[in-house]
Amino acid sequence: MTSTPDAVVDGTTLETTASAAGVDEGDVAADYLEELLDLADLDGDIEITTTAGRVYLSIEADEPDALRVLSKPDTVAALQELTRLAVHARTGEFSRLILDIAGSRDARADELQRLVDRAVERLEAGAASAALPPMSSYERKLVHDLVAERGYVSESEGEGADRHTVIRRG
Repeated sequence: MTSTPDAVVDGTTLETTASAAGVDEGDVAADYLEELLDLADLDGDIEITTTAGRVYLSIEADEPDALRVLSKPDTVAALQELTRLAVHARTGEFSRLILDIAGSRDARADELQRLVDRAVERLEAGAASAALPPMSSYERKLVHDLVAERGYVSESEGEGADRHTVIRRG
């Protein structure tokens, strides 16, 4: 945990975390990502938004292919985790930030929609259930919402890296 200058109260030195001192999670994450882009010699604009208490960071570039190397799903997931760790190291607080690089989240949401569509087709063809491949908790939440919109039910099953969503009739 990174500390800000200590405060002294009644002769006792108190350590304060960066979070307690007002360091913003989004700013810490953006600084970390900016340094990463500089090291990789990549140009990108970082936008920070907060929705329902969760920080969302989006990196876009003027040239369509400028961030292609970073926008692959596994790379985005790894960079998101590294950024969360950087925020934790600086603030001492757990981060649930979401990272999007060059529209990667929208592309993944479209892919999840296609997975749900195919699963629903299997159910409509008579299958009792349809299991989707393992995915992150964020992606499973998106799938649960998509499934509910279609009038079906879903639940997460499995542990750790094998945790996946199973869809059934309502």
